[in-house]
Amino acid sequence: MSDSLEKGLNPVSTQSIESLDNEAPSGTLNKLSYSFKRKQVQYDEDYLSTLDPNQRTNYILANQPLRKSLKKRHIKWIAYGGTLGTGLFIGLGYSISQGPGATLIGFGLVGFAIYCVIQAAAELSVAYPVSGSFASHVSRFVDPALGFTIASNYGLSWLISFPSELIGCSMTIRYWNDQIDPVAWVAIFWVFVVTLNLFGVRAYGESEFLLSIIKIIAIVIFIIIGIVLIAGGGPHSQGYIGAKYWHDPGAFASPVFKSICSTFISAGFSYGGSELAVLASAESKNASHITKATKQVFWRIALFYITTIVVISCLVPRTDERLLGGSSSEDISASPFVIALSNTGQFGVKVSHFMNAVILVAVLSVANSCVYASSRVIQSLGASGQLPSIFAYIDNEGRPLVGIITSSIFGLLCFVVASDNQSTVFTWLFSLCSISAFFTWFSICLSHIRFRLALKKQGRSTEELGFKAVLGIYGSIIGAIILILIIIGEIWISVYPIGSGPDVLTFFQNCLSIPLMIVIWLGYRLISKRFFKKPYIPLNEIDLDTGKRYPDIEELKAQKKLDAEILASKPLYYRIYNWWC
Repeated sequence: MSDSLEKGLNPVSTQSIESLDNEAPSGTLNKLSYSFKRKQVQYDEDYLSTLDPNQRTNYILANQPLRKSLKKRHIKWIAYGGTLGTGLFIGLGYSISQGPGATLIGFGLVGFAIYCVIQAAAELSVAYPVSGSFASHVSRFVDPALGFTIASNYGLSWLISFPSELIGCSMTIRYWNDQIDPVAWVAIFWVFVVTLNLFGVRAYGESEFLLSIIKIIAIVIFIIIGIVLIAGGGPHSQGYIGAKYWHDPGAFASPVFKSICSTFISAGFSYGGSELAVLASAESKNASHITKATKQVFWRIALFYITTIVVISCLVPRTDERLLGGSSSEDISASPFVIALSNTGQFGVKVSHFMNAVILVAVLSVANSCVYASSRVIQSLGASGQLPSIFAYIDNEGRPLVGIITSSIFGLLCFVVASDNQSTVFTWLFSLCSISAFFTWFSICLSHIRFRLALKKQGRSTEELGFKAVLGIYGSIIGAIILILIIIGEIWISVYPIGSGPDVLTFFQNCLSIPLMIVIWLGYRLISKRFFKKPYIPLNEIDLDTGKRYPDIEELKAQKKLDAEILASKPLYYRIYNWWC
């Protein structure tokens, strides 16, 4: 959608909301104290009394006093940097050990599914910019019990990741200096990340803008160097390499199908965070920022992941044992980037230091996103009444303060770095949300499918949408099918791991999130007295109006027609680019 369309229309109607805030007091300390006080917003109870419980919740979620401070460049670089973390810089090594062919297929399948997911989430978020974004949309378009299950597991995965990433920061520092106690480093990074988030969403956007630029520059430099080495250039050159390692030891480990399935969790972990740009929709100044950012997800995946996989697999054979370190280590030596350049003499040593700095930036970026994402989901659960109302707390600066505090407290688990059992602790903590990302993405596709079906059932048209997913409802159907097959394949590979018989321990480490989600879903239905009701909202009862970004459909259609005429006057190459990006 164009900027002119966004500026020409009114946002979500707030005529029944009244701010009760007084003018901020004078004095630095008084202003600081005032900024942390709860933002007082009063809803018109007479108006709310005309709404049913679902509409009431939707209206409240659409009108949370979050500060809309994110600009186009923030959203764009949040989208770029969301997937560029330790999954790429370290974890990719384990997948390549299963064979470059298997890795390309696994990452390609998951990548296409993610493209469908992000397009679906963007359509819903532009239409209904609510607190919690896609996590709240599941409750709206499918079922509150499923929505709570997905949102709580999504928030839990970020909560668990936060202390783990802090430990990762300390491990990367130890590459340069292993004499300092890692407890000191995790304390420093915990204070830094928490403080950064307390500066508000604008600080998060600015920090991700800078960190993402560093990560992308590093990847581009690596790709260029890698191509030179493959072609036979560079110091200590071994001559032209080409696709030598694709033929010997081969593009696939044996058995082939299992080797492909074993790359799915790594791909899911690597792509995790792609949805952050959509989650930020409630704090974006302009809906067109979201649509532009989400359209570029496909190109980011194609360029940074697929190209990187090809380059690394041409430089490192899949049988290199160092690649296996990426399955459980934050060690720089496990990074496939460093392994790929390790045979270039002194140049490789210098590159190792450079890549270690990049990995530190990547881990710090993910830790920053952990606090941001978990705090927003926690706040939305509180605002919707699915958690105690204290979790809905938003202060006068628009920060979900209790959500940030909750995430910060959970981050204190980073101090288990002082224990010899830290690996075991986090193995089982991560098992609680092991493959829940696939269920989250599936639920987004399901929400979009249900939304489109509800539009048709209620005699509505997609013309009232500010942004339509490029592949429409069919993209969500294809994405949902792919994700179901991936989940089935992941369960199978967890029950029957490569090279061994049935393994209960491996199953629970990889799939403990499945029984956990079932318990949460059943528990919510029981507590909310919906146990014997339908596990879905009937299509004719889905609320399609409350909290819409564009309530004036005729004005929307007129502006879209004008934008289409302007686009038609542009050259063909521009129209093609605009369709994709």
